[in-house]
Amino acid sequence: MRLLAFLAALLLPLAAAAHKPSDSYLTLRADANQHEVAVRWDIALRDLDYVLELDRDGNGQLTWGEVRTRADEITQYATARLTLEAGDKACAWQTAAPLQLDKHSDGTYAVLSLTAKCEPFAKGLRLHYALLFDVDPSHRGLVQWVAPGGASSQALVFGTDNAQQPLALQPAGAWQTLRQYLVDGTWHIWIGYDHILFLLSLLLPAVLVRVAGDWEPAPSLKRSLVEVLKVVTAFTVAHSITLSLAALEVISLPSRIVESTIAASVVFAALNNLRGTIEKKRWVMAFVFGLIHGFGFASVLADLGLPQGALALALVGFNLGVEVGQIAIVAVFVPIAFALRRTAFYRHGVLTFGSIAVALIAAYWFVQRAFDFQGPF
Repeated sequence: MRLLAFLAALLLPLAAAAHKPSDSYLTLRADANQHEVAVRWDIALRDLDYVLELDRDGNGQLTWGEVRTRADEITQYATARLTLEAGDKACAWQTAAPLQLDKHSDGTYAVLSLTAKCEPFAKGLRLHYALLFDVDPSHRGLVQWVAPGGASSQALVFGTDNAQQPLALQPAGAWQTLRQYLVDGTWHIWIGYDHILFLLSLLLPAVLVRVAGDWEPAPSLKRSLVEVLKVVTAFTVAHSITLSLAALEVISLPSRIVESTIAASVVFAALNNLRGTIEKKRWVMAFVFGLIHGFGFASVLADLGLPQGALALALVGFNLGVEVGQIAIVAVFVPIAFALRRTAFYRHGVLTFGSIAVALIAAYWFVQRAFDFQGPF
């Protein structure tokens, strides 16, 4: 029980980290004359309510009236945390249109329409983003930047580690677009704890074999690698299919169904390790649930935005990034697991109690996502 408690303590932070991250969405479009930038900024009402206490009557429901009457305060709060500089001079913010509301997959957002009046861009443009960093260091600003005279956008992600970034004055080239989305895809798999736990749950038994109802060490590394290859390939093919179909808007599923099913897939994969019900066909499970995980990847790609002029490059880059991140995880996991496979620590501590802990965490995610349960984490 001590080992189970230890594993649970290690995994507990994942329960909180599995929430959809707090993001705001900005589209910045420079004019061809290089002295103005039009900005659309979508900020989640739940975030604004947290910092500005918009819900004045405290009934847990934000009304349009509660938001509209605080529009000026919302704009001042936001623009105080967003600075656009042309050369060494800050651009002046002006409100271009009244505040509006818009629906995103995770709730209602306030939409700010702004114009930045700047000096000529000749000395370069730099964006400083600091929204919510003081209360939520994991918050991100997802920016679509359209350079002067450009038709397609460049995706930029602002966080506490990269709160200041230059804005290219020339439209992004093919290589730059591919590299940007490759990095985003890699980063997403590394912070996508539900995807990682699903994959690891499938790989945990890859260094073992089922003999008379018990797990025994696999006889050779080759056998384990073949099992890993089957699982990883099936997962990759499946999520690549649905990621592409969803990104190209051929198929669309409600976010709640996708995210809930992803959590359920982690529970299923983890519990399967206890009984070994699906032992020789884990690649089938990887493929079937991988189709759902692909829709989850697609929602992240949609949040980042797809440049219409380089749609294929962005899609390929993001998919490659997911695979690179996935291969890195496998490269670290397999040698360690194979080295430990003969130990009771691995077969009982990691496989059995680790799978139980993963199943509990994923069950909590499922309740959160399926029933919109906020919970203590």
